[in-house]
Amino acid sequence: MPEEEKKDKQDIMIDRLSEMLKWIKVTSIPQVKQLLSDLLQFDKEKIAYHFSDGEHGSQEVAKLAGVGYVTVTRWWKIWTRAGIAEMLSVKGGERAKRTFSLEDFGIEVPEVKSEKETKSTIEQAKPPEVKTDQQEMEEGTKVE
Repeated sequence: MPEEEKKDKQDIMIDRLSEMLKWIKVTSIPQVKQLLSDLLQFDKEKIAYHFSDGEHGSQEVAKLAGVGYVTVTRWWKIWTRAGIAEMLSVKGGERAKRTFSLEDFGIEVPEVKSEKETKSTIEQAKPPEVKTDQQEMEEGTKVE
């Protein structure tokens, strides 16, 4: 078989595979979106999934999501079994890499709160301290 004919056949096969891939993607979108929605119901799960990019370890992902690293490793196992992530071997262990981008399926990635914001939110949620008459009197005598 001449070299030119091989290239033509390869080009035809690549075009057909590309066309098939387009159709598979289009027909799979609703099922993948539903699967992502079912498995990532809470903001912390969505944040953890988003940052499970193969670059971040379980402790980093856990800190960003506001959960323990054991929870993240458990989620990684669930997501891997479901096909929405894959495990990667890295020096020192394994990491998960998400298969899909949430934004591609119209799923919003919640904003990650910094430690300061988290502490501030907790402080704002605390009821103001109510002092007893005795405490106010003691403070008043200390000032004088």
